[in-house]
Amino acid sequence: MSIYRRVFTYFRPFWGPTAWGLTLSLITTLLGLLAPWPFKVIVDELLPGAAHYHDGVFTRTIAPIFGGPFDVKASVALLAAGLISLHLINGLLGLGTAYLFIKVGLKALLRLRTDLFTTLNNLSLKFHDTRRSTDSSFRVAYDSQSLQTFYNKGFTNIFSSSLALVGTLLIMLKMDWVLTLMAMGVLPFVIWALKHFAGRIRDESTAIQERESAVLTTVQEGMSSIRVVQAFGRENEAVEDFHQQALASLRANLRLNFTNMWSSLMVSTCMALGTALMIYVGTLHVLDGRLTLGGLTVFVSYLAMLYTPIQNLTGVAWALEGAAAGATRCFEILDAGDDVKDRPGAQPIAKAQGRFEFRGVNFSYNSDRQILKDINLVIEPGESVAFVGGTGAGKSTLLSLAPRFYDPDSGAVLLDGHDLRDLKKRSLRDQISIVLQDTLLFSTTVKENIAYGRPNATDAEIIEAARRAQAYDFIMAMPKGFDSPVGERGGQLSGGQRQRIGIARAFLKNSPIILLDEPTSALDPATEGAIMETLTELMRGRTTLIITHRLATVHNLSRIVVMEHGRVAEVGKGPELLAKNGAYAKLYRAGNFGG
Repeated sequence: MSIYRRVFTYFRPFWGPTAWGLTLSLITTLLGLLAPWPFKVIVDELLPGAAHYHDGVFTRTIAPIFGGPFDVKASVALLAAGLISLHLINGLLGLGTAYLFIKVGLKALLRLRTDLFTTLNNLSLKFHDTRRSTDSSFRVAYDSQSLQTFYNKGFTNIFSSSLALVGTLLIMLKMDWVLTLMAMGVLPFVIWALKHFAGRIRDESTAIQERESAVLTTVQEGMSSIRVVQAFGRENEAVEDFHQQALASLRANLRLNFTNMWSSLMVSTCMALGTALMIYVGTLHVLDGRLTLGGLTVFVSYLAMLYTPIQNLTGVAWALEGAAAGATRCFEILDAGDDVKDRPGAQPIAKAQGRFEFRGVNFSYNSDRQILKDINLVIEPGESVAFVGGTGAGKSTLLSLAPRFYDPDSGAVLLDGHDLRDLKKRSLRDQISIVLQDTLLFSTTVKENIAYGRPNATDAEIIEAARRAQAYDFIMAMPKGFDSPVGERGGQLSGGQRQRIGIARAFLKNSPIILLDEPTSALDPATEGAIMETLTELMRGRTTLIITHRLATVHNLSRIVVMEHGRVAEVGKGPELLAKNGAYAKLYRAGNFGG
């Protein structure tokens, strides 16, 4: 399906207002075609009456035209009033047309943006891992606006310009077909220009979108890393990096604008040649009596009215090519296949027992390197299992398979005997709570952040979750208590406070499975000890998978899985593994808890 047909589908639900808008546009165009005629009457009928001017009064009447004896001065005033009325009516109709079309364009834009954001929220992490988040944001916020260009500057302009072109052409042919054919002689050159510049404009528009996305990425990364930038004194380098990205955008904009100006110059030159030729031949037609002076005046007016929609249509064609670049980037998102989707017939899971089995699991993010290799492991309901190992051992990747952030390349992950791919993703994730190393909080209140995983929770349940996470006291010390804003990404809270909010969120969700990914590694020892006490309460009676580099915090868990190079190297309790003097003992004694 072509990009234009795909864009068109977003306007199908709005045929009603579109039909009204097109009707108004038709009336406006027809009224616009009448505009030159009052002036023709003045030139051909009224001005010759100047010979009858006597004592400040025009005595000649124009009965054949007006059906009554009006003097010339009154007739001119009447025609002038008619012009004003015509303009006012046309303007009001145009206002109504523009409002309808803008409203439809904005509603279609809302649909596209919602579809884009919905798709991005449902695509797997593998998709997001390979893309800059700001590029996806740019497509939702800015590339999507190409839809309005298609509608308000494309479809509606094509309709009104085509009407004006056909109507003007018919009138001109009736007046003088020779002059009309001469005026239309520029069309082959205009069509050539359209074909010649269309591809360049789309390519250069795409380049601009990409450069602007890069600018946004640089700004976002710079602002989110401002502490690091200032701490290392890298302000000048950050500004220079931004300047280079902005300069690339500037150059891309200059190229597109130059192409637009150059193409417009070629088209307008063709129009000027056609106008000059028509005036020359038209003057000859007036001299030999084939055309009146008023007729030539009207013809020149209609020539402008003929060339205006032609120029509009060329402008529309190039605007559509530019919009096609943005729309293509939007549809790339919508067309991205979800590689983690439910199998046909997938069933929801009401309440998980929490038995996980990794059966011959292999996984890689790309074909370059395999991350997990032949993982075979069973975790019983209610069991707490720690995964330890060096950097790149595959711990976080293995944990990410449990909520189906990714699917294994081969093998299977089972929950209570069911392959995860046979379970509805939404119902699976309802069974799992996740606490990360750096708890992500949203720029809203404490209450809304705690209730994020269960938005229908009561205030009493939210308060109880905060108490169990030992967060109640510091929350109540805040200016507005549970209604206090936490700032962007929880910036108004300490690391330990953010972590407690995340734990309260997990308590409130009350799911049978808990995933803990480095929940204390960013905390000081005192805070870590307090958080671990809270986590111990959270883990009680739930299947828990925990990743940590601080072996002391998990040394006495029921089971520890040691991973090396994507494989399970050892499994057992901490003291047993230490006695084996193997991979775990090496990590424990060397204190190699990093990565």
